[in-house]
Amino acid sequence: MQVMVELSLYPLVNEYIPPIQDFIDRLNSYSDIAVSISSTSTQVTGDYGVVMKVLGEEMQRTHEEVGQAIFVAKFLNFDAMQSRKPS
Repeated sequence: MQVMVELSLYPLVNEYIPPIQDFIDRLNSYSDIAVSISSTSTQVTGDYGVVMKVLGEEMQRTHEEVGQAIFVAKFLNFDAMQSRKPS
């Protein structure tokens, strides 16, 4: 099953851009997920198990490196979304 996760990261530090960029750069290092960036969020798409494993590891790393940070996420069944698109 494919999943799309829309994430926003809010590091609770004065210099908040470097931790966000670092998180995005790390996500982009994985060849088995697709990463799309907008001004307010990042979308990660791929196999459900793979995406969840990557996000778990990278979110934990962010918390360990930054300390306090808030992640806001929306999880969508990408297979269902694709099947609803008009032909």
